[in-house]
Amino acid sequence: MRFLIISHALHYKQDNQLLSYAPYVREMNLWLKYVSEVEIIAPLSNVKPSKIDLAYQHNNIELTKVPEIALTSFSKMISSLLVLPFILIQLFKACKKADHIHLRCPGNMGLLGCLVQVFFPSKVKTAKYAGNWDPNAITQPKSYKLQKWLLSNTFLTKKMTVLVYGQWKNQTKNIKSFFTATYYDNEKPVYHEKNYTDTLQFLFVGTLVEGKRPLFALKMIKQLHNDGVNCRLNIFGDGVLREELQAYIDLHEIDYITLHGNQTKEVLQKYLAQSHFSILASKSEGWPKAVAEAMFYGVIPISTRISCVPFMLGNEARGILIEPEITSAIKRIKAKLDSPSSLHLMAKEAQNWSQNYTLDYFETEIKQLLS
Repeated sequence: MRFLIISHALHYKQDNQLLSYAPYVREMNLWLKYVSEVEIIAPLSNVKPSKIDLAYQHNNIELTKVPEIALTSFSKMISSLLVLPFILIQLFKACKKADHIHLRCPGNMGLLGCLVQVFFPSKVKTAKYAGNWDPNAITQPKSYKLQKWLLSNTFLTKKMTVLVYGQWKNQTKNIKSFFTATYYDNEKPVYHEKNYTDTLQFLFVGTLVEGKRPLFALKMIKQLHNDGVNCRLNIFGDGVLREELQAYIDLHEIDYITLHGNQTKEVLQKYLAQSHFSILASKSEGWPKAVAEAMFYGVIPISTRISCVPFMLGNEARGILIEPEITSAIKRIKAKLDSPSSLHLMAKEAQNWSQNYTLDYFETEIKQLLS
């Protein structure tokens, strides 16, 4: 089987290996175990890969390099329009040769893939929609809404299985509720009770961008500390807001919040094992791995009500749902801290639920999709 991946993820070459963002590659390597040939259409970066990048595992893999599409400024929009014909030609050629077309959505390349696949109704296709599939979500880019419409349109989109996060009403027959995973069955840690009356260890994992609200997490911990709660926050990830976060920490002389930058899976696992709570107050998500990974270690997630997160948290049986406003969020958290016994139960429920969604289970589901 010739398997085509259309992705907006930046790719890298190092030591005759092809690399990209680790969580995405770790997932794709499971798909690639069951195909003989692989073609990837994606942008290629000239910089060195980072700690959060991982190599594909396949002995017959080909990258068709295309320019990165960006619409964040007028000049980038013009340059993207100029390279659009070239990208579309590459997509048509690759789709024609492929036995199975796999789209990674939402994204600019995903959108182009959604358009091109219409002209190949007889080809078997899958799409992984890693964003918020909630039909009632309001603040979404128009391009995302267009991708969702095209993927759901069974007249234009034939022989396509669309994998989405969460369970939503009134969906077309090609929409399949799905999940993602990070750990294998043999990596499951045994549950152990944590002390919620000692120093509370909080964790933030994610890209340091406005959409993830890392400054909100920082300010929330600062307020908790000012209110007499003995707590610490470890922030993992990098991004455009890192300097702003460090400046805030320095200005207020905060010694209980640490920016760790991007770290390996092993380093993160060490901190997950000793943390009490994780914070993810995102504006938008799909199936946030930061939440699922924390729960896997019995870490109680604190999150906003976005996408399928309320489902993941069992409507607060397995975590704490907050509004993105400091005062109300602090009030919500402190109310939970007043009952350590309920926190123990919540942590155990979180771990039990998350450990159902392993890479072993994920691979079984992928194998069925490809068969």
